[in-house]
Amino acid sequence: MKTLLILRHAKSSWKHPDLADHDRPLNKRGKHEAHEMGLLIRKESLTPGLILSSTAKRARATAEAVAEECGYEGEIEFKPAFYPGEPKDYLRAVSGVSDAVQSVMVVGHNPGMEELLETLTDQAETLSTAALARVDLPIERWQELSSMTRGKLTGLWRAG
Repeated sequence: MKTLLILRHAKSSWKHPDLADHDRPLNKRGKHEAHEMGLLIRKESLTPGLILSSTAKRARATAEAVAEECGYEGEIEFKPAFYPGEPKDYLRAVSGVSDAVQSVMVVGHNPGMEELLETLTDQAETLSTAALARVDLPIERWQELSSMTRGKLTGLWRAG
């Protein structure tokens, strides 16, 4: 069995409307949310073996803060396809992960994050900023992962 952690980026800033959407940073609340979610991941013993993140500034900052707080020791892999990101983009990236990795975290954006969760579990859940979903997958190898895979939502945490 493999575990997929689905993390929506933390709250972003709209302070500079002239910035491209891709370049929007986290706001003060978002920075706090990201650090808190990282601590929760450590407390729940959910530190992933690999983190894959969108290249958007707010997702990168979320992934980096979470990685620091949860004790992640690897390199974060940044995936341009995750911005804005559809379920197929996440599935394609994760299905290429080494089978030595038991748990993968993807960091991205709505609506893709919610759609990915529903695709894999048949459960519709709202993923507010910095929300984390844990999906246990009935696969032994990541390359078995597809839109037909039916996992089980075994945890859902929301910031705040």
